[in-house]
Amino acid sequence: MITRAFTGRPARTLRNHFVERYDRVAPVGRPALHHLTVPPRRAATAAGDTRLIPLWAGTGHRHAMTEPAARTFARPAGGL
Repeated sequence: MITRAFTGRPARTLRNHFVERYDRVAPVGRPALHHLTVPPRRAATAAGDTRLIPLWAGTGHRHAMTEPAARTFARPAGGL
């Protein structure tokens, strides 16, 4: 989805708790909103809490496969 919740600028992310809670009320305010959300994002990252961090998703995220990480990294870039 597209959200301004993390930075104040539209960006593509996977839906999570933070986006669900703040997307509708996020002001347009880059870079101020980005700086305000840095501390909770850092804490969530350190705690491994994916509910509160941006899960940025490019246009190809729908092509992601469920597989062991070793298999993903062994695949040549651009190969499917």
